[in-house]
Amino acid sequence: MKDIRAIVPAAGKGSRLQSISGDLPKAMFTVGKRPMLEYVLENISFIDEKEIYIVVGYGKERILEHFGDRYHYVEQRQQLGTGHAVMECAEAFADFDGSVLVTFGDMPLFRREEMEAMCRQHVENGADCTLMTAHNDSLKLWARVLRGEDGRFQRIVEGKDCTPEQAQIKELFSGVMVFNSKSLFRILPRVGCANVQKEYYVTEVPELMAAEGLKVETYFTKDGDDLRGINTPEDLKICEQILTKRMAVR
Repeated sequence: MKDIRAIVPAAGKGSRLQSISGDLPKAMFTVGKRPMLEYVLENISFIDEKEIYIVVGYGKERILEHFGDRYHYVEQRQQLGTGHAVMECAEAFADFDGSVLVTFGDMPLFRREEMEAMCRQHVENGADCTLMTAHNDSLKLWARVLRGEDGRFQRIVEGKDCTPEQAQIKELFSGVMVFNSKSLFRILPRVGCANVQKEYYVTEVPELMAAEGLKVETYFTKDGDDLRGINTPEDLKICEQILTKRMAVR
């Protein structure tokens, strides 16, 4: 695909994994004997390597040593959330007017064909933002996608913040988004940090875009297991089982 870049926030420490990962940065923790960031980059390999920007922070040397100069690296010196991580790339994207895929270094289960199909749909629809969604009844605390009476996207509600009625919504937000670059970096400075963590979340951008009347679309992926990330040893076990099962089917 042409006129597309990717931003991969991978600056986290992964404190809940350190009992088994030692001092590795979270994105370099191994899943099936490979760093999970390897899977992520493989799954967006339809984008030229020189158009991929990895946001590094804790343990950045381990990431640079492993991947070398194949990608661009942007340092996030303070971990102030995903919105802050993406904003650190603003200078590098100042003159770019294409699409920007945002995915995360700790989510190795997304498939290349689904990521590429979402990006193509985004371009074909002339959207300002396209979010990947799915159904998965086992992910009780995942963020929900709220829609208006007209069926259009309104906002994302974190699982822990859902009302009992919202918790019944089947459509879950994956965390993966693709944006029009100019729209993204124009809206991003408006994201606030009025939350317990005092962090800036890129997931607020689609809501701000929708409220402004910009075009926010969704792309539905059929396999809800794609949404699973790795934050705990239990998550790791589940993801490795899923990857093993998928390899057996190929």
